[in-house]
Amino acid sequence: MLLADFIGPLQLSIGPVILISGIGLIILSLTNRLGRTVDRIRQLSVEYRNASGADGVRICLELAILTRRAKVLRSSNLLAVVSVLMVSFIIIGLFGSALYNLNISYLLMAFFIASIVCLILALFLFIYDIELTLKALWIELPDKLSHS
Repeated sequence: MLLADFIGPLQLSIGPVILISGIGLIILSLTNRLGRTVDRIRQLSVEYRNASGADGVRICLELAILTRRAKVLRSSNLLAVVSVLMVSFIIIGLFGSALYNLNISYLLMAFFIASIVCLILALFLFIYDIELTLKALWIELPDKLSHS
């Protein structure tokens, strides 16, 4: 097989590689948010041990939201990673179909659709995480500030 035979599949795989880069940045953002959430959970857990009364209730409510955030971010991250895996399968499929003259276009389309669906779900969970972040913030702020 000649190098010229790889030019077509290589050109076809540029789009999916760019998609992997974009999703990689989303994964980086999600991972950073998860790390900050876990750090805040640890910090509040220490504060909760020394809290009493209203402070204990406030911290407990915030911990519940932060725990939900951590689970949402984990799911969002997982979906984004699955999306990247699907795109990786597309790239492998493009090269495999070119090397062996296979017609696997329906399989490649299925991987692409699955990848985009996973990405969409990951982004919806990301939006939900932002909502939960604000909900936790409103609990932390004094009443006069949180309703302005």
